[in-house]
Amino acid sequence: MSTQNTNAPVRALFLDIGGVLLTNGWDRKSRKAAADRFGLNADEVSDRHRMTFDTYESGKLNLDEYLTRTIFYEDRNFTRQEFRQFMMDQSQPYQEMLDLIRDLKAKHGLKIAVVNNEGRELNEHRIRTFKLGEFVDFFISSCFVHFRKPDADIWKVALDIAQVPRENVVYIDDRPMFVQVAEGLGLRGINHKKYEDTRAQLEALGLAL
Repeated sequence: MSTQNTNAPVRALFLDIGGVLLTNGWDRKSRKAAADRFGLNADEVSDRHRMTFDTYESGKLNLDEYLTRTIFYEDRNFTRQEFRQFMMDQSQPYQEMLDLIRDLKAKHGLKIAVVNNEGRELNEHRIRTFKLGEFVDFFISSCFVHFRKPDADIWKVALDIAQVPRENVVYIDDRPMFVQVAEGLGLRGINHKKYEDTRAQLEALGLAL
């Protein structure tokens, strides 16, 4: 956790989704499971994914276009809908973290923003399925703003929309580099590893329940 601006009151939390509030939506583990489930060449899928996924997450491809490039570039013995459903089913909640953020918002009147890299269809599915819109005030998702972390502009857009000084914002992400970029912009950062540690770090910043 950054030590800068530690006396400034926290007025907003900026959060990643995958690895913090929910499982990752479509990570290496999920793609390996898909290769096993559908009998795919895992290395070939990985190569095609690597060349395509950034474009999908930046909102420049839709999910069907991504799947055409990575999976359905040849005939398959399963349907697009079956594969799409498998993708969506990979998302699971980290309920303790969801409850923590809801409760902190309610008690401290915080603004809550998501700052994440995710393709539109996966993002909207996760927002809807896990009711993130009930406590998140706005979503600065790569598919909406057309650039991705670690591009510093994604945090700058979140700050502009939140209208909260950066010294009053804490950013939570499971990826250390993204936390470091946010800290370089003047936000305080928490590298999320497990619920208990993140809760303790938030309490140290004055956000106790």
